[in-house]
Amino acid sequence: MAEYRYIARTAAGEEVTGVMQADSETAVARTLDDRSLYPVRVTEAVPRARGLAGGRVRLRDVSVMYGQLSDLLAAGVPMLRALETLIKAVANPRLAEVIRRVRDDVSAGKTLADALARHPGVFPSLHSAMVHAGERAGFLEDVLANLAAFLERQDDLRSRVRGALIYPVMLTLIGTLAVLGMLIFLVPKFQPVFADIPKPLPTMILFALSDLLVAQWPLLFGLIALVVFSVWTLVRSESGRRVWDRWRLKIPVFGKAILMVGITRFCRILGTMLANGVPILQALSISRDAAGSTLLAENIEKATENVRKGEPLASPLKAGGLMPPEIVEMIAVAEESNQLEKVLVQIAETFERRTGRQVDQAVRLIEPLVLVLIAGIIGFVALGLLYPIFTMAQTMK
Repeated sequence: MAEYRYIARTAAGEEVTGVMQADSETAVARTLDDRSLYPVRVTEAVPRARGLAGGRVRLRDVSVMYGQLSDLLAAGVPMLRALETLIKAVANPRLAEVIRRVRDDVSAGKTLADALARHPGVFPSLHSAMVHAGERAGFLEDVLANLAAFLERQDDLRSRVRGALIYPVMLTLIGTLAVLGMLIFLVPKFQPVFADIPKPLPTMILFALSDLLVAQWPLLFGLIALVVFSVWTLVRSESGRRVWDRWRLKIPVFGKAILMVGITRFCRILGTMLANGVPILQALSISRDAAGSTLLAENIEKATENVRKGEPLASPLKAGGLMPPEIVEMIAVAEESNQLEKVLVQIAETFERRTGRQVDQAVRLIEPLVLVLIAGIIGFVALGLLYPIFTMAQTMK
């Protein structure tokens, strides 16, 4: 609770001031009304910082919070008391502040879904839609438990990918620093030695790169910044995102893994939302935005239009050509048997395992490619420096 100062008037018009402990300004106004006082102004005595506390809210933090809230509600703890307990139990200061604001909104009369929707950076529309359906249908505890399990699976997949990429990224970083160190510190020492002899093409390229890094580094950094800014601007545009998505899906091995990650995410989110009572059009809209691919989102949008007209979901998904035929067939059969939510979750379970193997295969492929690339660059540097030395040795005989 916070401390609020208030100015109010009685029915006779007399001014009354005071301090009150309450959950929100609305609660203060309600209490004053019960006392037959008309509130004129209510302000927080010690205003809380409007910005959120520092730190990042991890997916696992939110997952644990949903699980704890589900357990508290299932044990019969009232919503406000459960949220108050979470504020004290949560270790992440930023998440604790968000929960405190959610508690204030709920105490002011908002539903939990509406209170969560005010913080889309922590609770995306997927969360608030499922919570809204759970509140409306009376099985909020089950929805929160499903959300916790869903986010935990998402976090596990993300952690696996990040863990698998640590070695290739470190290898790339170390190799890049080694090559830059040779070009900046080692190669310039050979330039005076080779000044008066004919230099082969690899040596000329090596010296030119070294000069560019040593003498023209402001120009080089400017060009790199311009290229990065241009690519960033292009990718942010609608046409640029389409080009980027189309290109990355064509990368051997990696493209298929990226596409399957988006498809399994779509199936998982859509199936989970339908199983928790979210209307299919709203569920399709949210799962489309969460697919992570512009091309796949366009395909899902066409399917949404079909459903809006009362037509099947599977036909436009098949026409888009992005989803594997077996997934489309399973969705078509599920629609006919009215088991769409169960089948979508089963598809996600099955293909997440396959996608995990594809991601592992793609990551394993990165390591030898990085090693070959770094070895080739270092070999080129060695050739550029050693070849003139061998030439000088031959002419001296």
